[in-house]
Amino acid sequence: MRLSAEDSGLSPVLLTRARLLASEHIKLTDQLAGSFDAKVAKRAGELASVTSVLREWDNANESVAELRSMLEDQQTDEELRSLATEDLESTRDALPAISDRLKKSLIPRHPFADLPCLIEIRPGAGGDEAGLFAYEMLRMYMSFCSRRGLRAMILKQDVEDGPSEDRLSEGVIEIEAEGAYDILRTESGVHRVQRVPATETKGRTHTSAVSVMVLPSFPESGSSMDSALNFEDPSSDYYIDPQEVRVEKMRAGGAGGQHVNKTESAIRLTHTPTGTVVSMQDERSQQANRRKAWQILRAKIAEARQEAREQELVALRRGVMGGVARMGRGDKIRTYNFGQSRCTDHRSGTTIHNLDAVLDGGDGLETIMDNVRTWMADREVETMLAEELVKGKEKKEKQ
Repeated sequence: MRLSAEDSGLSPVLLTRARLLASEHIKLTDQLAGSFDAKVAKRAGELASVTSVLREWDNANESVAELRSMLEDQQTDEELRSLATEDLESTRDALPAISDRLKKSLIPRHPFADLPCLIEIRPGAGGDEAGLFAYEMLRMYMSFCSRRGLRAMILKQDVEDGPSEDRLSEGVIEIEAEGAYDILRTESGVHRVQRVPATETKGRTHTSAVSVMVLPSFPESGSSMDSALNFEDPSSDYYIDPQEVRVEKMRAGGAGGQHVNKTESAIRLTHTPTGTVVSMQDERSQQANRRKAWQILRAKIAEARQEAREQELVALRRGVMGGVARMGRGDKIRTYNFGQSRCTDHRSGTTIHNLDAVLDGGDGLETIMDNVRTWMADREVETMLAEELVKGKEKKEKQ
């Protein structure tokens, strides 16, 4: 007797979906055996994990059925019965974890998941204090990348004029590692800080905010990439018509000696259809600033296009199922409370009572990010299940 899907913590609807995808994987594998096709190979690769975990799930269920049958057989001797009882217990204990992995394998991979990324950091409400915390966040992510062995560099670091050089007005970090987007996309949103500023004479706690955006990045030459990510292909998310971009050359401002006053090395790009503006002056070379500005502009436009599609999907789901929501880049996602040395993520509900372990990019930050990824996957599974149930209901009504 095989366990039902519900007995092992898996919805029958999701199990049916898994079997359909595994069947598709087998057909694609057979097709590749005859002739290679890049798109077919990519799809087969995406489905491989579903097939593998489903096989593991089936094997575990078959083991449970065989062990139960053995225990129900009156002719089974006591020694064998004892061993079967132990095996049954361990296999049943392992099933929920296998079921969870099977659920996660059904979630469509984010289109930017395998790409490097850019992290854009901007101070929000809170004046000088927001700029100071934005600078601390820049250091936090650089430290996190260093600890994780992810190659990162500061692409842009603009500081506000004033006595302090650590009041960030805008910062951009480039993380060149493949898959960096998938690791760091948990960080997009509004980060709130609560602490007593150094300039506060009455000891009052102030609240400030910093906006973080995680953007996809890609090689400068896109011709060898998948068409969906190739910025030379007009149908790509990354494609921008040069005719729709206004380019302005300016003299760089801020510290830098005589060079900033004599050469027009700074570049500002404006994407006229969306009003997106990117300026770059960190490099001495106009060509280098232009290249970086285009890199950031393409990333912003690609992320905005993906965001728009996701919002359309959310609206569609809400209309069909009701109650489906998504936290976007404008939502408050995390609070850093210095007085209580506490960091709370408002999505997963995770609280770390060691703020230093978060701000130094260590285990605290990694724990929060891991828990948010789990939270995101759980929301995807819930939505996927709701969609499948609605489809099944509509199909029955049509019959």
